Amino acid sequence: MRLMRVGAPGSERPVLYGADGRHYDLSGVADDLTPEFFAGDGVARVAAAHTAGALPPVEVAGLRVAPPIARPGAVLCIGQNYAAHAAESGAEPPSEPILFYKGPNALAGPEDEVVIPPGAERTDWEVELGVVIGRRAHLLTPDDDPLSYVAGYVLSNDVSERAVQLGAAGGQWSKGKSAPTFNPLGPWLVTADEAGDPQGLRLRSWVNGEPRQDSTSADMIFSVAEIVRHLSRHLALDPGDLVNTGTPQGVALSGRFPYLRAGDVMELEIDGLGRHRNRLVDA
Repeated sequence: MRLMRVGAPGSERPVLYGADGRHYDLSGVADDLTPEFFAGDGVARVAAAHTAGALPPVEVAGLRVAPPIARPGAVLCIGQNYAAHAAESGAEPPSEPILFYKGPNALAGPEDEVVIPPGAERTDWEVELGVVIGRRAHLLTPDDDPLSYVAGYVLSNDVSERAVQLGAAGGQWSKGKSAPTFNPLGPWLVTADEAGDPQGLRLRSWVNGEPRQDSTSADMIFSVAEIVRHLSRHLALDPGDLVNTGTPQGVALSGRFPYLRAGDVMELEIDGLGRHRNRLVDA
């Protein structure tokens, strides 16, 4: 299934984008796609209602497409999870997942404007596979299947201000990545049963129509399953949490491309997970 949210900021409502190309109202099943929705077997309830024909069609043409999850408790991000990106960043591939946090209120829709903060000088794009947690994952054992804790997958853009992330004292990754609108997400959350193997997806990005990144999630240093298992040893992943799994090579940090400026347009795509088109504006 493909779950999404439509409407102006603060007035979003959840819908199902069906395989028949029609949209279906989820208001009878869920108020919104919140952590409580995922914790309460919301995905299974939507599937049952859709199979039973209990979801009424709804028209969404002309409505804003919002981030497909609402108010995640945490946005956890994995740094340098592609060897070629680590190299273009001037770092050795990590021996274990690098974790940093992004502000949950940084989320934006797949066509929203992305706002460059005052004084920003090195704003960058990062196409990433996002993982939405479906049930609490903590201290997973070798017998546990980490992917069974995943509700679904989503196209994510870990927008970064490199001058703050890397140039501030000590390196300030979360500060450089948490500005409002710095995480476009969507257009859909594709449930795990439909998305298939998360290590078999092609990721691409463009800036002003020019190709930037073109890779596959098979090139991750740490797979989605390894990331979920590793994180569960150090913290609890709760339903509705978002995990950004890292970006491949081809970002401005490489020195091969200019950083983003107002008026630039980022476009991102992952097989089966949809496409973004976000224009940059100054604050």
